[in-house]
Amino acid sequence: MSQSCSIEKCTRTSRGLCDCCQQNLCLQHLNEHNTLLVSLLNPLADELNALGVRLETLNIEKVIGNSRQKLEQWRQDCHKKIDCFFGQKCQELNQLIQETVTKQVEELNQIQMKITEFIDTQETTRHDIDSLTLTIRQLQINMNNIERTCFTINTRPLPIDDTSVFITKTTEIELDLSTLSPAYTTIHRSEESFRSFTGNDRHFLIHQAPNLCLFDRKMNIVKQMLWLYGTIWDMCWSSILDRFIVLGKKSIYLINENTLSIDNVYTTVGRDLISCTCSDTVLFACTNEGASSIMEFTLFPAIEVIKEW
Repeated sequence: MSQSCSIEKCTRTSRGLCDCCQQNLCLQHLNEHNTLLVSLLNPLADELNALGVRLETLNIEKVIGNSRQKLEQWRQDCHKKIDCFFGQKCQELNQLIQETVTKQVEELNQIQMKITEFIDTQETTRHDIDSLTLTIRQLQINMNNIERTCFTINTRPLPIDDTSVFITKTTEIELDLSTLSPAYTTIHRSEESFRSFTGNDRHFLIHQAPNLCLFDRKMNIVKQMLWLYGTIWDMCWSSILDRFIVLGKKSIYLINENTLSIDNVYTTVGRDLISCTCSDTVLFACTNEGASSIMEFTLFPAIEVIKEW
């Protein structure tokens, strides 16, 4: 027995099941539904064409531009650190030979003064001549040694590999916390420890009551020093000074990375300090008061206030 069309008020016999509405329809309504479906293809084609145009005109340099700038900044920072380290080692090399040369010059000048004195007085002895001759021979030997001086330079390749730079893809407005790497390790600190910390590319510095502690990149304590100078409000690293800067309530301290020696280099009068940061040339510190100020300090040759806002 034939079945009628499912469209209301349609008395025609159904000719098939419509795949879009899952109803039994007559031939006319099947054609109408098909026409409706076909008409939906045009806007889809328009959208696809628009996407194609966007893809053809996509400026890849613009998309990766900001990330390229970050990579370029990383490259420049690495070159800057290498140049700075190279300069330090060149200075160390010059100092090693300069100390020997300076000592040789001083001894030579002393002998020259004695000979000049003998010539001026026109008086000397055989003992003086023998002593001068012996000393000059020794200076000649020293000079030969200086001219033959050489240095052994032991270098190691820089540890640059894929772990130095991580690149992950995300959208500009999206931050997927699940993409963050798991915690490398955990450092447990007591409640008495001050919370500020800072670091450079070799170590980071934190307070673990009652000590200042220097950690290496593997999170091992390599040095520690008893801290006896009160509250630590903030810390930062100065590459120009090659020192950690620690901000106390009223004082600024410099911490030597190699020895953890502590130098009080500036103390405020009647004002408290609360936070700090520095560039390659200046230090900024914020005061802790009702109408707080930002103080700008020179770093070299001494830490001194030069401006305040």
